[in-house]
Amino acid sequence: MPSPAKRTVDATSAPGAGAPASALRTVATERAGLDALAAALEADLAAPFAAAVDLIRSGAGRVIVSGLGKSGHVARKIAATLASTGTPAFFVHPAEASHGDLGMITRDDVVLALSWSGETAELRSILEYSRRFGIPLVAMTSAPESSLAREADIVLLMPKATEACPHGLAPTTSTVMQLALGDALAIALLESRGFTAESFHAFHPGGRLGASLHFVRAIMHRGDAIPLVPRGTRLRAAIPRMTEKGFGCLGIVDGEGALIGIVTDGDLRRSLAEGLLDRLVDDVMNAAPRTISPDTLVGEALAMMNTADRPFTVLFVVEERRPIGIVHMHDFLRLGVA
Repeated sequence: MPSPAKRTVDATSAPGAGAPASALRTVATERAGLDALAAALEADLAAPFAAAVDLIRSGAGRVIVSGLGKSGHVARKIAATLASTGTPAFFVHPAEASHGDLGMITRDDVVLALSWSGETAELRSILEYSRRFGIPLVAMTSAPESSLAREADIVLLMPKATEACPHGLAPTTSTVMQLALGDALAIALLESRGFTAESFHAFHPGGRLGASLHFVRAIMHRGDAIPLVPRGTRLRAAIPRMTEKGFGCLGIVDGEGALIGIVTDGDLRRSLAEGLLDRLVDDVMNAAPRTISPDTLVGEALAMMNTADRPFTVLFVVEERRPIGIVHMHDFLRLGVA
C-alpha cells in the first residue's frame, strides 16, 4: 500500500499566522492606555488620587471594593492586593448587596466602586446605602458626568482609551488601566503606612513567598552545631572538627569569641603540601568571611549566596562579630526557597 503523500504547510497561511501581529497590537494599545493613565496621574488625577489615599489611610474601617462584570473581576483583585499589603479590604458583589450583603458595610468603611461607564445599574444599592449612612465613596470611572461620579466624594477619573478589541466592545485596555490604578492605590497606601517585608510575612506565611520571608534566625544551626575552632589550632585537630560538623568549613574565632576567618574544603585543597597537618588554621584561612545578621530575611540571604562574584553555599550568622549560627544552601532547599 503506497504511503500517503506528504503535505507542505505554508506557515504564513496557517490559521494562527496572524496571531503574533494581533498580540503586538493588543499590547501596544494597552500600553497606550497605561501611558495615558500615567500622564493623568501627573496632571488632573494627582490631587484626587492623593485624597483617596489619605481618606483610606485615615479610615477606621475597611475598603469595600465593588464592581460588576470585568470591572468586578478587577475589583476582586484590588481588594485582595489591598488586604495583603496592610489595608483591610474585601469585595462585595453589587448584585448581592441589595439581598443582604449591604450588612457587610459599616459606617467606618470606605467604598471603592469601579465602573468604566459609571452607569452600572447593579451598583445603585451600594451608592444609595453609602449616601444614606454617610459612608465615604470613591469612584473609579471614565465618565465625569455619570451617576457614579456625581454621587462620589472622590472621583478617580480614568482617561478615555481605545479598547484592544477590534470591535471596541470587550473590556481590555480599560481593565488593564483599572488594575494598574488599583495597584497604585495599594502601593501608595503600603508606603504611607511603612508596611515592611516583615509585615508582609504576617499575611503571606504559606508557599515559596512565605518561606522567603522567614528570618535567618528561624532556620540557622546553633550551639555546638556551629563548626568553630580558636585561632592557633593546628590543621591536624581542625580537619576532624570540620568533618564532624558536615558544613565543609570551619569558623576561626579569637580570644573574645569574634569571628576572624573561615577555612573551607577549597582552602585546604589549594594549600595541599607536605606538612599541611602541622600548619595553623591562621595560615590558610580567609580573613574576610561572608557573614549575615540573624534578622536578615531568608530570601535576601539566598540572593547574597547566588549573586556574589563566586557563589557560595554557607554563611555564618553573627551578632556583634560573634558567630551565633550557620546556614547552608541545603537549609534553603529544605524550606523550599532555593
